[in-house]
Amino acid sequence: MKIDKAALRKRVLDLADQGGKNVAAVLVAEFGISRQAANVHLARMVEARELTADGATRSRIYRLAILEQAARTYPKEGLSEDTVWREIAAPVVRTLPENVRDIWHYGMTEMVNNAIDHSGSLSVHAGIARNPLHTTGWVLDEGEGIFLKIKKALGLYDPRESILELAKGKLTTDPANHTGEGIFFSSKMFDAFDIRSGTLHFSHAPDAPDFLFERPLGAPGTLVLMRIANNSARVAKEVFNSFAAPEEFTFDKTIVPVRLAQYEGEKLVSRSQAKRLTMRFERFRTVILDFAGVETIGQAFADEVFRVFQATHPDIAMLTQNTTPDVEGMIKRAIGARRIEPKD
Repeated sequence: MKIDKAALRKRVLDLADQGGKNVAAVLVAEFGISRQAANVHLARMVEARELTADGATRSRIYRLAILEQAARTYPKEGLSEDTVWREIAAPVVRTLPENVRDIWHYGMTEMVNNAIDHSGSLSVHAGIARNPLHTTGWVLDEGEGIFLKIKKALGLYDPRESILELAKGKLTTDPANHTGEGIFFSSKMFDAFDIRSGTLHFSHAPDAPDFLFERPLGAPGTLVLMRIANNSARVAKEVFNSFAAPEEFTFDKTIVPVRLAQYEGEKLVSRSQAKRLTMRFERFRTVILDFAGVETIGQAFADEVFRVFQATHPDIAMLTQNTTPDVEGMIKRAIGARRIEPKD
């Protein structure tokens, strides 16, 4: 039986990316080859520096090899984001498809520029590493931290509220010089986009709920991590256009992860929570409320968002997605109350 070597190689890389245990046994079961043939194929991939291997033959663990990487620490004074791009990122991604290189150019320069202009750090650290499947980049500063800075700038009660504001987009602490779009669009372009600052860790991935983690051993400054598949079909221009008004080039639509409005152990029941959620909605023409991870909402919360706020902002299109039957029922109740005509 002829073996599809391309399919076999792809399966090995995927297995290595998923932990790399029992790889030979999986190949034997799925491709109908002998154990010896599986081990020969794996040895060739190690020799080709696509994989690394640790441990004895039967318990060997395979991992994706780093094909190319670069990292450097720069003094912030006089630093340009284009310098970091040309010296660090561009050489590592030069062999990737143009659409992926464009995403890396946008993401790395935007995140470095944020560190230069907003962090207050004396240094900016940047790095990038490419393996056979995907590339990961990072930017680190030693400033006061993005979530704390936003909390102070907007007068928020808790740094966790900063993450919700970042997820909405159009947020900047320097409106005279920045649009506040860099983090929003970067998070939508990459397969994984994480921000770690202080004790908080925000994680975003396309087609998955946003997550907020508490880190007991927090660190000062801000670390941004980005990852995308080397063969991704995503196109930066298409991401921009998906959040623009029809036939226009303005950033007028946002998707808001509602779950970020609730802290751990809370339910969304109060008007104050709703007001926190709808803050700055007036900057958009269309707001899509993503209820992924939210099982239920209270009457007062729904009323404040879908009746009170909507009544005072009739020009904003409020859409919903990923609603449970309970959430949908509460929303319909609030909308129904809004449509009741007052009696004379």
